Amino acid sequence: MSSASRPEQDRPRMSITRLQEMKADGEPIVMVTAYDFPSAQVADEVGVDMVLVGDSAADTILGYDSTVPVGMDEMVMLAKAVRRGLKTAFLVGDLPFGSYEASDELAIASAQKMVKEAGCDAIKLEGGGTSAARAAAIVKAGIPVVGHVGLTPQTATALGGFKAQGRTADRAIKVAEDAIALDQAGCFAVVFEAVPEAVAEMIAAKIEAITIGIGAGNATDAQVLVLFDLIGLNEGFMAKFAKRFANVRAEMRSGVEAYVSEVREKSFPGPEHVYSVDPETLDTLRKRLNREDLESHSYFESNSSWDWEPLA
Repeated sequence: MSSASRPEQDRPRMSITRLQEMKADGEPIVMVTAYDFPSAQVADEVGVDMVLVGDSAADTILGYDSTVPVGMDEMVMLAKAVRRGLKTAFLVGDLPFGSYEASDELAIASAQKMVKEAGCDAIKLEGGGTSAARAAAIVKAGIPVVGHVGLTPQTATALGGFKAQGRTADRAIKVAEDAIALDQAGCFAVVFEAVPEAVAEMIAAKIEAITIGIGAGNATDAQVLVLFDLIGLNEGFMAKFAKRFANVRAEMRSGVEAYVSEVREKSFPGPEHVYSVDPETLDTLRKRLNREDLESHSYFESNSSWDWEPLA
């Protein structure tokens, strides 16, 4: 019986050991990117193995124009919300731009904050090179790390924009070097984003880490998509690798439109949405409201305490 088909209460909490067993057995690993409590609950209920609180929250739910502006405090807040919604899934928190690049000490402090305050099981950082050194320092400090190669949104400008990586020999070699460096740094998993399937397959065969694909075909051990993309909550541009499995935004719009219409028509709230009150209470209130001293008395103008007689 697969983990997704087992009752939620019977599923053990996901661990790195279990994820590695799934990789060894060729069992596909399912991962989603989520940012809030109800999304985490849904992911957990249906048997998702891993949940990433991605810095894509910046432009997906926080209204920024890129992932760069989002900070550690915002990421911790979102990760804490997701943590509260999970019972079994493995939680990974993204380290945002500027929270790890400057030094090993900064990287370790940021990772510790994500684990200690938000309850993440692991952290994720982008790129190879210096990032591999930061990953090694975090791993040495006892915190599991997920690497990220290919299209790395935090540095997309330097890569020529949001486009596939590894489609030329030089770019493919760079993706391979970054992935191998992260693997050697001790990352237990590496995300391959927007990388040709054949390239990802060749590189995956050379590393020990669990490979997670987003736009990397079926060559990886796991697949990840942004939950809001796959349920159709986002509007506008959709990456080639994303697929809508539902159209939640259309349902939301329909529901809100119906609400607006009923409020304007005064058909909502209806009798079934209204609280009742007994006639005796209404009669007492009516008598009090009809008293002359109620009409002339103003608590805020006199700045004194109420001096009315108790209700009979």
